[in-house]
Amino acid sequence: MYANKPIKKYLEDLSAKTPAPGGGSASALVGASGASLISMVVNFTLGKPKYLKHQKDLKKIIAQSEKLRRKLLSLVDKDVQAYMSGDIKKATGVPYEIACLCFDGIKLCPGLVEKGNINLISDLAIAAVLLESAFCSAYYNVLINIRGLENKSALKFKSDLDTKITFVRNIRIDTEKRIGKIIRR
Repeated sequence: MYANKPIKKYLEDLSAKTPAPGGGSASALVGASGASLISMVVNFTLGKPKYLKHQKDLKKIIAQSEKLRRKLLSLVDKDVQAYMSGDIKKATGVPYEIACLCFDGIKLCPGLVEKGNINLISDLAIAAVLLESAFCSAYYNVLINIRGLENKSALKFKSDLDTKITFVRNIRIDTEKRIGKIIRR
C-alpha cells in the first residue's frame, strides 16, 4: 500500500478527506523515522577509533533499531488495513503495537549519548523526540478506540500504556538534558 510508494503519495492521502490513512499510520511513520535516526547515529559511529570499545553494544543497538524501523514501517500499512476493516480490536491493537515498539526504541537512546558519534548527538535528540511523539500519537489512537472494546480489554491496553508513557517522557527529557550539556560545552 504505502511502504513501497513515494512519501509524497502517503502525505497526499493523509491530507485528503478520506478515513485512512490517519493518525495511527502517521504515528508508525514517525516512529520509523525515529528508529532510522538511531540507526544513522550508529552507522556513523561503527568503526570509528574513538568508539571502538563500544562496537559490541553498537552492533546490538543497530540490530534492534533496524528491526524496529522495518516493523514500524510495516505498521503504516497495517494500521490503514485495520482501520478499514472496521474491526475495533484490530484498530486498537495496531496503534498499541506502534506504541510498544516506540517504547522499545526510545530505550535505545540513553546508551547512545556516550557511545554514539558526538557529531550526530543532535540526531539522537531528534530520535528521542520523534519516538516520544509517535508513542503519544499511537496512545491517543488507542484511547479513542478502546471506547468500543469490552472493559477488560480496554483496561489492559490503557493501564499498560499509562505506565509506559511516564517512562517514555522521562527518557526523552533525560536524553535531551544530557545532550544539551554536550552541545552547550
